[in-house]
Amino acid sequence: MAKKSIIAREHKRERLVAKYADLRKKLKEAGDYEALDKLPKNSSRVRLHNRCKLTGRPKGYMRRFGINRVTFRKMANEGLIPGVTKASW
Repeated sequence: MAKKSIIAREHKRERLVAKYADLRKKLKEAGDYEALDKLPKNSSRVRLHNRCKLTGRPKGYMRRFGINRVTFRKMANEGLIPGVTKASW
């Protein structure tokens, strides 16, 4: 499990991105890069990093499910993810 502070930092970035999304879009269309430079760094969308919704693990993230590969495998084996079965042939 990731540290709580790292998970909280990522949530704070998500809130900032949502807050400044419209303003950033307008400034980019207008070409006002000086005003863009004065906005908070963490309000940029490229600074976000996908993390597992359950554990906060940053690596092995599966977009389709929103969780990492370790958690996915555990939940799939327990039958907690509908429509997912272990392959065997």
